[in-house]
Amino acid sequence: ARDHGARDHGAPDHGARPADAVLRWSRRLLDPALRAAVDAMPDTARRIAAYHFGWRDERGRPASGPAGKAIRPALALLAAEAAGGTAAAALPAAVAVELAHNFSLLHDDVMDGDPTRRHRPTAWTVFGTNAAILAGDALLAAAYGALADGDSPAVAPGVRVLARAVVDLVEGQCADLSFEDRTDVTLDACLTMANRKTGALMGAACALGALYGGAATAEADRLRTFGERFGLAFQLTDDLLGIWGDPAVTGKPVRSDLHNRKKSLPVVAALTSATPAAAELADLYRPRGEPLSAGDTARAAALIEATGARAWAAAHADTLLAEAEECLTGMAPAPSAELLTLARLTTHRDH
Repeated sequence: ARDHGARDHGAPDHGARPADAVLRWSRRLLDPALRAAVDAMPDTARRIAAYHFGWRDERGRPASGPAGKAIRPALALLAAEAAGGTAAAALPAAVAVELAHNFSLLHDDVMDGDPTRRHRPTAWTVFGTNAAILAGDALLAAAYGALADGDSPAVAPGVRVLARAVVDLVEGQCADLSFEDRTDVTLDACLTMANRKTGALMGAACALGALYGGAATAEADRLRTFGERFGLAFQLTDDLLGIWGDPAVTGKPVRSDLHNRKKSLPVVAALTSATPAAAELADLYRPRGEPLSAGDTARAAALIEATGARAWAAAHADTLLAEAEECLTGMAPAPSAELLTLARLTTHRDH
């Protein structure tokens, strides 16, 4: 029988693999190149990055901590195949988006004050705030270096695609932080923020993979739209997990988003629902200079669900997935099916 996880650097085969096999395949291609990119960094940044990726412990000793699913690199590799190219050609794009994504995670953990990620203490709690921020900066620089490594005709447009996505990501994060002290955040504004913060890099992963796989600009743009729709659906799911997710699965404290009064999509949907529960939730979310207690976060979660916001978020994620699927019409069947399977897996996590 054919090994469904074994597709390698050549032309794609005709059978669509399950999502877990796709992720294993992507990891096998990605990890050696990703490690090489990190190993080329200066000592301090390399040490922090290796810890953050789960490769080493806080003393620099080899470790095998969880490194995440690496969804964005998998999107880049599959997008190259969906556009008619090979995964091998898109490996620089896959490495670049994973480095850029982890730049954002190192910074996010500092800004959100999160003590854990992937079931381990966050890098800033181990190495210090400034060191973690600078390591994130180094990862972003390495991302552009990965894109430019080689003579592909996709280098120049690829750098522009990543630059646009990073600017959008930063703008989305700025908006997210500004929402914390505002009481007038609309659902449309929150959707725009999430699309920039998460959808932009997901879209860039697909566009970069397509470009490095030899796609024309129009085809790359179509795959970018797929990634953006999927990315917003992914963020909705992540927001649901931030409230109702199991810490044993998410690697973050229970109701961590509510603890910090984070105005995620379900929260804003609830606050703008014009229901009695919304008024009580607004009172809980009023800034008081200290985080919500465990009892208050439990009450907030119940109020959000009572407004219908939990159901809305799940339904809207499904709508976005349907829109994403339409973008894949007419592309290589097996990679397109795998892109959609991957999207479905990561937007139907337990929440």
